[in-house]
Amino acid sequence: MTSRYAKLWAAAALAAIGIAQAAYPEKTITMVIPFAAGGPTDTVGRLFAQSMSNTLKQQVIVENVGGAGGTLGAARVARSAPDGYTIFLHHIGQSTAPALYRKLSYDAVTDFEPIGLVADVPMTFVARKDFPAKDLKELLAYVKANKDKVTYANAGLGSASHLCGLLFMSALQTDLTTVPYKGTGPAMNDLLGGQVDFMCDQTTNTTGQIKGGKIKAYGVTTKAKVESLPNLPTLDSSGLPGFEVVVWHGLYAPKGTPKPIIDKLVQALQTAGRDATIKQRLDDLGTDPAAQNRMTPEALRSHLKAEIDKWGPVIKKAGVYAD
Repeated sequence: MTSRYAKLWAAAALAAIGIAQAAYPEKTITMVIPFAAGGPTDTVGRLFAQSMSNTLKQQVIVENVGGAGGTLGAARVARSAPDGYTIFLHHIGQSTAPALYRKLSYDAVTDFEPIGLVADVPMTFVARKDFPAKDLKELLAYVKANKDKVTYANAGLGSASHLCGLLFMSALQTDLTTVPYKGTGPAMNDLLGGQVDFMCDQTTNTTGQIKGGKIKAYGVTTKAKVESLPNLPTLDSSGLPGFEVVVWHGLYAPKGTPKPIIDKLVQALQTAGRDATIKQRLDDLGTDPAAQNRMTPEALRSHLKAEIDKWGPVIKKAGVYAD
């Protein structure tokens, strides 16, 4: 009798789980973004959260859990219940954390269920408005000649601007004085105020400032020019051949989140990717949603592993680590 009741209990439990998955979502979903509000990743996340709320018929709220280059937010999601009510939007930093941090409390690959790629955001090299160099060629020469004087701002260890700076210094074979900030917002504020000289930041954060003439722009980090900034050359074509940094964003859930729930989140993500309002807003900011065939778990899983393999040697060569 005991075995029979155990089987009946197990069957009932499985049925209850199936009903819960079918009814998902029944309450608010939290999208954790591991950076401060107002930054470029936060901008992308809030756009998609709003559209996904409409599709899922439940509110998707953004919670900013910043600190330690995005690893605090990632750790929180890795420990969250795998029930679909906590999801995680992160950028390229998900692939660089394994090399940057000696002690991570999570595994960037195995502790998450990928949902799909979200958007690829170009970066721009920008400087304070009165910086002497008039174009990229002059910028490169000026930086090399004044390497002990110029200051490069970034949004903190592991941030996209930090990674872009590592590649820049590697390409120039020149070490510069870097000034880390707790997020892109404070770094941009000091650039606008002239307290630092230059930085590399995502178009979602720089396009408005460039168009408003508040900062000086030298080039984009993609191989192709950016439509919203047609006068900006690529770094690849203007003095740094082969230079390319694209800040891709991915959406994840905690490991063990059931496939039926992941499928619903994929559908909501792909619907957001077709949303005309999102497309227009991202276009204004110099980027586009990821292609539909990249908004899948398989595409994100493959891309994440490839990026880990790409950035590991770069970070190791730079000798930059965090405990």
